[in-house]
Amino acid sequence: MTDTEDRPRLGRKRDPSRDQDILEAALDVLAETGYEGMTIEMVAARAKAGKATLYRRWNSKLELVMDAVSCMKARHFDLATLPDTGSLRGDLVSLVKVPNIAEADRKLRIMTGIVSMLARDPELAAAAQDAIVAPRAAANRVIFERAIARGEISPDIDLETLCMIAPGIGTYRSLMMQTPLDREFAIRIIDSVVMPAALADPGAALADPGAAVETAESAPAEPAPASS
Repeated sequence: MTDTEDRPRLGRKRDPSRDQDILEAALDVLAETGYEGMTIEMVAARAKAGKATLYRRWNSKLELVMDAVSCMKARHFDLATLPDTGSLRGDLVSLVKVPNIAEADRKLRIMTGIVSMLARDPELAAAAQDAIVAPRAAANRVIFERAIARGEISPDIDLETLCMIAPGIGTYRSLMMQTPLDREFAIRIIDSVVMPAALADPGAALADPGAAVETAESAPAEPAPASS
């Protein structure tokens, strides 16, 4: 027997180029069926791969979902090339493009699909936060910081809350209302919620929030109506 014949035969080498196809298929199935309804067989069929191929890469459905959700981080906004129109509203509206809206809606449907797992798996919850919510908040932060630098909005604005307004409303719309995102809705949120909040004067708020309560408590009570 030759040396070549003595060597054990190896199985087919893993094809890394298939990983992305499988992860994208997992995300599609997750968005359609949710975590509970998703099966490895469904993902294999969507990816046109054998079930054994998936199990060689991932030991469980949860491992596959973790990798699939994490891979979405690669499609973040490019913060170096965000729109710069010279105005806050212009920049925000410029982000509301059809591809961005479609990707955001897909991400939120994926979030809906894994929501039952988030409380049980902190690692998955963190991956979902990093891949679904954080990228848009980071893009908003760059745009709001530009507006502050231009003097368009106050440097004392609550920047972190401002950055989360649109992602938060979008998430609520998807998770609770089961309604897809669209351009009209996104622009309505910019005009009716985000812009008024951004342009508000932080100094107009009461320095002592308890003052309003004290004023109400010290106001004279209205006389009781006379009995007839």
